[in-house]
Amino acid sequence: MESRDIESSPALNAPLLQTTPPVKSSKLKVVLLAISTSVILVLATFFAVKYSVFESGTGLVKEDAPAAGDGYPWTNDMFEWQRPGYHFQPPYHFMGDPNAAMYYKGWYHFFYQYNPYGSAWDTTISWAHAVSKDMIHWLHLPIAMVPDHWYDSKGVWSGYATTLPDGRIIVLYTGGTDELVQVQNLAEPADPSDPLLIEWKKSNHNPILMPPPGVGPHDFRDPFPVWYNESDSNWHMLIGSKDDNHYGTVLIYLTKDFKTYTLLPEILHKTKDNVGMLECVDLYPVATTGNQIGNGLEMQVGFGKGIKHVLKASMDDERHDYYAIGTFDLESFTWVPDDDTIDVGVGLRYDYGKFYASKTFYDQEKRRRILWGYVGEVDSKTDDARKGWANVLNIARTILFDVKTRSNLLVWPVEELDALRTSSKEFNGVVVEPGFTYHLDVGTASQLDIEAEFEINQEAVDAVVEADVTYNCSTSDGSAHRGLLGPFGLLVLANEKMTEKTATYFYVSRTVDGGLQTHFCQDELRSSKANDITKRVVGHTVPVLHGETFSLRILVDHSIVESFAQKGRAVATSRVYPTEAIFDSTRIFLFNNATSATLTAKSVKIWHMNSTHNHPFPGFPFP
Repeated sequence: MESRDIESSPALNAPLLQTTPPVKSSKLKVVLLAISTSVILVLATFFAVKYSVFESGTGLVKEDAPAAGDGYPWTNDMFEWQRPGYHFQPPYHFMGDPNAAMYYKGWYHFFYQYNPYGSAWDTTISWAHAVSKDMIHWLHLPIAMVPDHWYDSKGVWSGYATTLPDGRIIVLYTGGTDELVQVQNLAEPADPSDPLLIEWKKSNHNPILMPPPGVGPHDFRDPFPVWYNESDSNWHMLIGSKDDNHYGTVLIYLTKDFKTYTLLPEILHKTKDNVGMLECVDLYPVATTGNQIGNGLEMQVGFGKGIKHVLKASMDDERHDYYAIGTFDLESFTWVPDDDTIDVGVGLRYDYGKFYASKTFYDQEKRRRILWGYVGEVDSKTDDARKGWANVLNIARTILFDVKTRSNLLVWPVEELDALRTSSKEFNGVVVEPGFTYHLDVGTASQLDIEAEFEINQEAVDAVVEADVTYNCSTSDGSAHRGLLGPFGLLVLANEKMTEKTATYFYVSRTVDGGLQTHFCQDELRSSKANDITKRVVGHTVPVLHGETFSLRILVDHSIVESFAQKGRAVATSRVYPTEAIFDSTRIFLFNNATSATLTAKSVKIWHMNSTHNHPFPGFPFP
């Protein structure tokens, strides 16, 4: 199957820069939530009283780690530097899909695939568990579920948590049997009065679902989401699959008691292209008009005028998460995309970089929908084994419908992240001529939050008359490619001589109809001198409306770079492993590699970020 690392077509059909009348700008309101780690630990200690205290491990690489063969000769200090400072990860071993996120009795919970024994996925995969007061500072809890029955003997895979009307929590999850048949299972907290939900019990009715006729034993997984429909008094559950012709399908089941289920004869959706197995399917409402704009919506109330439904799936063939916006018909139980050329698997992505197996949950405390995925490694398996850990969680993101373009979502870091900002520096009105760079002196630059706004001179834009329709982030030479109106942006995790650097940038070109098209790209090609790392240029087109500046927000955290263009219309995440741009040698630069346009950085605000130092919950070891 053709790879879609290359930008998906078609591009967003939204009016671009200087092609429509001015649109009144709006400012994102950010509320700082300053909850310190110390406050969390004080609260946590209250619950630790009834549990005995154990000593936890460190997860550090041992000094006698074996050599990495023909790979780069990393040192243990370099491996430790690669650990993110404010992104979540367990102390050691493999983490994968985030699962069953919820807010319960004052705590945010999430579970995640975890290998208790090694740094790669295998059939010992279990559910590890963490809690937080703010989704930024996390506390590790004991493993919640392990593969210990015939119906999950080859792993506790992905699943979803649902809060019932009486306040009870249930979890549905996929288990792998001895023969790796994918079956669905039910679990509940052993003690619902426990705010930490430490112990879980699996249902005696498991497995509650086996693959139905016509569905392959390995093509039936990830029950998600689950919601109640008052019109027929049933709970509804989606499960991803594929048909014999490799088209992705979404099955829909009804249940009243979570023990017996009815498969509806009509599938929720079949993809328009043969994109393969749909993993981690998600369906949720977004407000497009009315007084709900700016809020997330629960599935139970997400119907009616001014409501659209997003269908998302993780594509097993290519390991990317795609979404499409459309209409969910509650009578026929079918979902139809607004534009069938932008269907799930062929159109839009949450993130054009390294990001997978994402799921959302509705945060009733703040009326918002939260998105999480995991960010995998792109170094060698040998190096993962040496350092003793693999993968991190992205910073939690909110999701809203973009009411300006009306064609895409806005994905943005949760407001709580801002509380980690410490010392800052601001640069205004910096002019960078074509072919030049400008050092933004902030000292060490390995743990940052950056917000920047750019303009290019209108005379250069007006002078471009020839169409440039061949440019593509993934097939270009990244930031080294030179065009009339780009690339321009920021170099992060760079060393003084810029022999290592990760570039996040815009590239503007003229289309055949005379309009302008903007590409948002992230270049990993020069991020490291190590030779056993996957390095790409990732990105996509992004709408830039009349009167808008080019805006970026970049989260830099050692080996992970999360970048957001135009307030979250497009996102790209990279894993990078510098060999020289590390420790005190990390720098940040403005760059302009356009051949004719002058870049003006109207504003660049750079904050150093505190570390979160995620700890085991007091009274519990990390397993």
